[in-house]
Amino acid sequence: MVSLHVLLNVLIMLGLIYGMVWMKRKGHYSFTVRVFTALILGILYGVILQYSYGATSSVVTEVNTWVGLVGNGYVRLLKLTVIPLIFVAITSAIINQDSKNLGKKAGIIIAILLITTGIAAAVGAGTGGAFGLDASSIQAGTQETQAGEKMETKLVDFQQKTIQDQLLEIIPTNPFYALTGQGSNATLSVVFFAALVGIATVGIRKTKPESAELFTKFLNALHDVVMRIVTIVLRLTPYGVLALMTKFVSTSNVSEILRLLQFVLASYTAIIIMFVIHMIILAGFGLNPLTYLKKSAHVLTFAFTSRTSAGTLPLTVEALTDRLGVSKGIANLAATFGTSIGQNGCAGIYPAMLAVMIAPAVGIDPMTPAFLLKLVVVVALSSFGIAGVGGGATFAALTVLSIMGLPVGLVGLLIAIEPLIDMARTALNVSDSMVTGLVSSKVLHELDTEKYNDKNSGSSTRDTALEF
Repeated sequence: MVSLHVLLNVLIMLGLIYGMVWMKRKGHYSFTVRVFTALILGILYGVILQYSYGATSSVVTEVNTWVGLVGNGYVRLLKLTVIPLIFVAITSAIINQDSKNLGKKAGIIIAILLITTGIAAAVGAGTGGAFGLDASSIQAGTQETQAGEKMETKLVDFQQKTIQDQLLEIIPTNPFYALTGQGSNATLSVVFFAALVGIATVGIRKTKPESAELFTKFLNALHDVVMRIVTIVLRLTPYGVLALMTKFVSTSNVSEILRLLQFVLASYTAIIIMFVIHMIILAGFGLNPLTYLKKSAHVLTFAFTSRTSAGTLPLTVEALTDRLGVSKGIANLAATFGTSIGQNGCAGIYPAMLAVMIAPAVGIDPMTPAFLLKLVVVVALSSFGIAGVGGGATFAALTVLSIMGLPVGLVGLLIAIEPLIDMARTALNVSDSMVTGLVSSKVLHELDTEKYNDKNSGSSTRDTALEF
């Protein structure tokens, strides 16, 4: 039976949700403002819940089972759209543009993703050294020890697959299985299959023009339907952010965060530095960083609260095309590749910082030029295929640490603060995808600078489409 305290707090959450509805219908607040308001309300309500009952209390646990219907339900809806969106995005990007430039576009996008990941690795290593991180000074509890043992087991499973085997897994033997989202390389497998379908469609335009035209119309129609589904799901973003933030803050273990505060501060410092580097990159290509931040704020906010780069994909594509003026083809490629290749936070800063932190514990000086150079190269090249969902950073760490000859069990020491760091890492991952889309679009002369600089672009039309 639901207790009075649980019922009261569920009603409060319903009141906050109604407040978000009122902000749209009566207050006519913009989509970005509502998302930020949801973030702040979620933090405040989460603090109140934890302060009133305790992070591990039965009341907070029960309340979050109801709050999770909104938060987790929204994340599941977004994940529902990811595979269909990737498929239609890649196929439409090929069939609706000059296929001769496709390889060039993909090459530039991948190159930018890898370069920024290498920079992120250098930032992570440098910040870790500046903060003097040393895993040998951290005491492992029962939970951390068990997590470390699991890491060792995962490493054994991971090492059973060679690099060649992992590359081959990108080619799906059953594309329909890949389309279900199953498997460690499902995202890249769908990209591969979608590209093959798009290239085949372009290839029969001369020999079988009627078939090509018919299939092109079908794919474009499918693209329109999927994008409409995405729009419907995106309407729920403020409510999803409110619920996700409430659950995270109300259940956070403050004592564990304080115990590992130095690593938390070092991580956020490195992430902030990399965000600044993103802004410098944009400025270097003649793009106003403040405009970028304003138009991508809702995307980064959701990435922060949801901790899933893949789940944020619909928002990323929407922001790039409707708000920032990136062509659809490049936006789809950059956003899709960014979920699995060159993630600055999870596959760049995090494994590099862990390597610098763990090295002293085994008698290695992580600040020597040879170690740092090898680390940056290893991090950049091993960033291929990191899943854009929670846990992707763990596999990135396993890859880098094993190649560098460092023990992976010590990763378990950070299990208590993983969610807190992962929030900022995910936002950085998504930012890298968008910056990559902007830079590559500018290099290829496909960026609509007027739309990018237009303060109203993507706001009024998007808010109308997202009216709930």
